[in-house]
Amino acid sequence: MKISFNWLKQYITFDLTPEVTADYLTACGLEVEGIETYESIRGGLRGLVVGEVLTCEPHPDSDHLHVTTVDVGTDTPLNIVCGAPNVAQGQKVIVATIGTVLYDGDQPFTIKKSKLRGVPSEGMICAEDEIGVGESHDGIMVLPAETAVGTPASQIFHVECDTIFEIGLTPNRSDAICHFGVARDLQAILKANGIQCSAPIQPLDREFRNTIQTGVIDVVVENEKDCPRYTGLTIKGVTVKESPAWLQNRLKSIGVRPINNIVDITNFVMFEIGQPMHAFDADTIVGNRVIVKNLPTGTPFVTLDGHEIKLDASDLMICNEEEGMCLAGVYGGLNSGVTETTKNIFLESAYFNPVTIRKTSKRHGLKTDSSFRFERGCDPEITEYAIRRAANLIKEIAGGLTSDINDVYPVEIERKKICLRYEDLNRIAGKKIDRQVVCNILLSLGLDISSAASGEDQVTALVPLYKADVTRPIDLIEEILRIYGYNNIEIPDTLHYNINLSAEPNSRSIQNRISDYLADNGFFEVMNNSLTKGAHAEHFDFIDETETVKLLNPLSNELNVMRQTLLFCGLENIDRNIKNKRNDLKIFEFGKTYSLNTATTREASVTERYHEKEWLSLFVSGRNHEDLWNESAKKLDFFYLKNMVQNIFKVLNINSLDTKVTEDSRFSDSLCYYAGDQLLCTIGDLKPAILKYFDIKNPVCYAEIDVKLLYSISSQQVTYTPIALFPAVKRDLALVVDSTVTYDTLEKIAFKYGSKLLKNVSLFDVYEGEKVGAGKKSYALSFVLQHAEKTLTDEDINKVMNKLVAAFEREVGAKLR
Repeated sequence: MKISFNWLKQYITFDLTPEVTADYLTACGLEVEGIETYESIRGGLRGLVVGEVLTCEPHPDSDHLHVTTVDVGTDTPLNIVCGAPNVAQGQKVIVATIGTVLYDGDQPFTIKKSKLRGVPSEGMICAEDEIGVGESHDGIMVLPAETAVGTPASQIFHVECDTIFEIGLTPNRSDAICHFGVARDLQAILKANGIQCSAPIQPLDREFRNTIQTGVIDVVVENEKDCPRYTGLTIKGVTVKESPAWLQNRLKSIGVRPINNIVDITNFVMFEIGQPMHAFDADTIVGNRVIVKNLPTGTPFVTLDGHEIKLDASDLMICNEEEGMCLAGVYGGLNSGVTETTKNIFLESAYFNPVTIRKTSKRHGLKTDSSFRFERGCDPEITEYAIRRAANLIKEIAGGLTSDINDVYPVEIERKKICLRYEDLNRIAGKKIDRQVVCNILLSLGLDISSAASGEDQVTALVPLYKADVTRPIDLIEEILRIYGYNNIEIPDTLHYNINLSAEPNSRSIQNRISDYLADNGFFEVMNNSLTKGAHAEHFDFIDETETVKLLNPLSNELNVMRQTLLFCGLENIDRNIKNKRNDLKIFEFGKTYSLNTATTREASVTERYHEKEWLSLFVSGRNHEDLWNESAKKLDFFYLKNMVQNIFKVLNINSLDTKVTEDSRFSDSLCYYAGDQLLCTIGDLKPAILKYFDIKNPVCYAEIDVKLLYSISSQQVTYTPIALFPAVKRDLALVVDSTVTYDTLEKIAFKYGSKLLKNVSLFDVYEGEKVGAGKKSYALSFVLQHAEKTLTDEDINKVMNKLVAAFEREVGAKLR
């Protein structure tokens, strides 16, 4: 947002440089991101002076050039070669002396001493378009004869110089979206810092009497919810023409292109006091009635720039009795705007529902200065004042006769009353702030406060409606501290903090432990957008499209739904990396998925209608590392990822999980981990069809873990045991079982029946073939036995091994090979 320094000084009086002023604006929350200089005439006419043509002779070697001598008030006249056909002796002209910088569009060029066809030239006699004061290039500019020689051109054409602040306005600061609002904040912080300045003076609002009674436009508001207040005024007999220089300069200084006096005045008022306005050609309003209402979905509407859009039923429209004339608060219509032939106008100054304007603006991709303000929340109390301000300016600049103001405001919006305890303020600030200072700051920001008598422990503030973001005591604290100055709050010598003794699992700590473990093992963490491409779900049957959460106003077709799985984002990451020649990938993401509860209605609460769930996703593809001279790289496959998942469980002290081989439409082969009857994790090799859709040719293994369930079953308690002093014994068994029996099943049987002497079970070979028979599989298992208090004898070992063999035979029909 651009703010003019000169414009600010019309409302408050202070004696600071623009640079110091910028520091104070930044300190009070209006961050100045840049400062630039504005000149109403580019270059400021520096180096241009009034000269008198003393002699004018034809050029000896040209049929269109003239050789002149020009007195510019220096000791000796200047010899200047001029090509203008109207140059003559005795004229008073504008001369660009040597070293003067002129502009041809955006390109500067410097006047230098030169020779034109052999004749020296020491300057340039200028046309009006060459110095930026007009558009004519028919000849040089001839000044009145009484103009004094040597007078700087800047004194004749009154160049206005200004400093422009580029302010990075945050969305919540709708109160500072205009020059008067910025002036209000500036005087508050200057007063708080003991700098002398005047209170902000509101622009003059001269009363005017209605002088017309007939042909007045009536106003009807059918949708009071989206238009709580609508103020209108008819003005007849205006003259639409170019705006005066002062008005054009004000708008140009902040980057607004002047249109005509009527439109420029509505823009001026908007940038001055923050109230967007619109001017209609009154003669185009059919039925002499303005109706604020909604039109059916699909109704065509042609905007001011000639583009046709299809309306939504929720779009608020300004209509006449036959058609829509304006997309309320966003964009005017093609056939109802003010043109050069307009004689009668209808002025609109309204307060529209910010949510409605924001949705309409996003839906149609229309961003305007008006929608920028309306969607942040304008001041409903200012509509009548704004229309009087604009009407007075129009009568002064464009003439015309005015009607009575038609103000439709059926239910007055009440101001919020907020009570703030001084104790809360001091606790949040970390410093005791004088109560009178607090009251002075609130008053300087335009808040009405109750009398702060001695001994009261709180202040009650009545918040003006232009401060839409101030709704709670903490908001009042923010207002006070940004004016008081965060730099004025000393850093305390001691820090106070609370120690959390809760036994509940710390989700952030658990997430960090998992992230650290994965990062230590070569994984990279990714963070993807929760928005994704809706077309993904259409290609795969494992996504229920009826549960997709669709955006009403998507940023693009690539980001038009909330993601139902982390799979698609991860595969997009892999595809992007492979295309950038990075084929060996190990990535993980903590992220949330979203789904619609189709069993609910629109009237249900948000938490009932939508489901949000957090997952941990892991992807591996390619090799574990590059080939080394003494070691070949291993592929990142299902078993690698399975091992990583199991190690995550070990990190969190999770032991008692059940596994099950399942069929999943995402995977060629998959394995599930269950905590009781709840699905905790699924691992598998993604099907080639899914990889092909994402243009991935390498195999990818994927795992997803239910984070909430993972946290709930994790344990922070660690049991430590002393290192055994007696030797461990290792024994092997080769068991033939049905091919459907998994190693996990054998491991659980071993620990269930193997007594406390069994410390570890591992698999070192798997065989399937003719030697074991069809439908059979051989597992070679290694068992580690150890006693904490003695060396095991053969009798002790055989007793345990016989018990294991019997258990395997009883539970799964295993035979020794």
